Amino acid sequence: MQKKRTMNVSVQVLPLVDNAYPIVDKAIEVIKASGVKYEVGPLETTLEGDNLDRLLEIAKSAHLACFEAGARKVVTIIKIADAVEGTSIEAKVGKYRRAVP
Repeated sequence: MQKKRTMNVSVQVLPLVDNAYPIVDKAIEVIKASGVKYEVGPLETTLEGDNLDRLLEIAKSAHLACFEAGARKVVTIIKIADAVEGTSIEAKVGKYRRAVP
């Protein structure tokens, strides 16, 4: 049996509307409600977990939330970061957090 490892999925929802922020907020609410570890960034939100299918399902739910919030067109970009030894948000950006004055 393969050992579980931590991986990241980043999601960028792009509702094609005049004011995207309220719709993006609804997508982030879906991610928050999922219970997985996540971090909102300026261009995308990164999820962290040990089940790729679950992370992708959450990304799909965030995409669909944009339609539920009123968007008629949405482009969603998904990135997957995975490694045999695992990977985490902290490992990627932790050193930069400590460098901030």
